[in-house]
Amino acid sequence: MTESNIIIALTIFIARVCDVGLGTIRHALIIRGRKSYVFIIAFFEAIIWVYAVSRVLSSIQDPLTSIAFATGFATGTFVGMTIENLLKIGEQVIRIFSRSGHLVAQRFREKDYRVTVFDGNGRDGVVQLLFVQVKRREVSRAMGIARHADPHCLIIIDDIRSVHMAKSSGESGTDLLSVPPLVSPDNK
Repeated sequence: MTESNIIIALTIFIARVCDVGLGTIRHALIIRGRKSYVFIIAFFEAIIWVYAVSRVLSSIQDPLTSIAFATGFATGTFVGMTIENLLKIGEQVIRIFSRSGHLVAQRFREKDYRVTVFDGNGRDGVVQLLFVQVKRREVSRAMGIARHADPHCLIIIDDIRSVHMAKSSGESGTDLLSVPPLVSPDNK
């Protein structure tokens, strides 16, 4: 094994980490409908991939290049997932099931979050279901608000691919997801 073989293998490894990392981020952006970013990333991903494959094929007799190719693929997947998690691209909907839903909703509204509340019947009786739309980087904060208001609530988090908002018919200009605080029957 020569120094040249090691340099070629290292180059292949780095190229694969880059192209697979970009591919992982590209897939996350496809799911979120970010077409322009996907186009640019796909372009560079393809160029790097062609380079890596051509280096492997030109040194096919050396098993180190194949190992570098495969290891770069695995590492690139991990790196891409890590970067995508750090970027926290997109929005998520938090669904909160709570017996104290109106209190939880009030806490969210105090922090200027939009929240929609539905009444429902759970396994153990009446619950409120809250929908809160947040940016991914705000999920931890929103979960903290919910847990502080109701430590026993059930929280489900889903990715949002896209949001299509109808124009408000109200004079206040608020959107349809912003439901005013509910008035209890006792306060009418």
